[in-house]
Amino acid sequence: MFNKLLNYSGVALLKLLASLPYNVLVTTGYGLGILAAHIPSSRNRVVQKNLELCFPELSPQEINQLRKDHWRLLGRSLVEKSIIWLGSKKQLADMIEVRSEVDLNDRQPRILVNMHFIGIEGSIILSALAQEKGWPRTSGFFQRMKSPFFNKKIIEWRNRFGGNSIDRQGNSLELIREIRKGSFIIIAPDIDLGLKDSTFAPFFNIQTNTITAVSRLAKITGAEVCMMITTLKKNEAGYICNVSKPLENFPTENPEADTARLNQIFEKEISLRPAEYYWVHKRFKNRPPNEASPY
Repeated sequence: MFNKLLNYSGVALLKLLASLPYNVLVTTGYGLGILAAHIPSSRNRVVQKNLELCFPELSPQEINQLRKDHWRLLGRSLVEKSIIWLGSKKQLADMIEVRSEVDLNDRQPRILVNMHFIGIEGSIILSALAQEKGWPRTSGFFQRMKSPFFNKKIIEWRNRFGGNSIDRQGNSLELIREIRKGSFIIIAPDIDLGLKDSTFAPFFNIQTNTITAVSRLAKITGAEVCMMITTLKKNEAGYICNVSKPLENFPTENPEADTARLNQIFEKEISLRPAEYYWVHKRFKNRPPNEASPY
């Protein structure tokens, strides 16, 4: 009974947040993020360690400032999920602008590689605008949550405009069918999802466990591979969802080399806006044989 009360209280809180004026919501998120940056926690230690590993050239003071900047933006992104999950099409369109270097109407089999910036769920805008723009529906893998209640709810919320969330465990054939139909296929390969179907590839000069799914799926389906990166506007008034031109000579016959190439693209993008990346994730959790976890 208590868990049920907590679950529905959580939904009520999300609805309340989604009803706030956007500037109030953003300010609330910034406040929560600044507060979180000053509370000792396991996630704060993960952020600190990730930044130290990836930016060894920075001083302790610079690392600490970057850590605080990250938490400020992360707090914002967490409360903005109320709009991502429950907001109207207008709210989403006001928050996220789409810019594309490819024709999103052409039904070309295409994989959109989405990075874990704070705006990662900005891809919902493609789903929200699909009908009026004539775009295909959006499909992508999702990672199961520990809470069955919110696992079901978030799938419903993400699919509310006609999207298609696919459980990443054992459903590759469904994703292949969607790619061949020309649906928008979104994959975010820049987190550690375990050693299965993965390789160790350099990321900030660290051998990093990375799934090879993008290369393998592109090879099987003949799909183009484009980067889709959602980042803050310079004035922080909202987000821009950028879809790039297809990567040239991708995929190759070597999925490990393709995956290493993607990691280098990720690294370049992160270096442009390091505070926006999801440093709370244990990116270096799985290590090569005989190498200890940094966490």
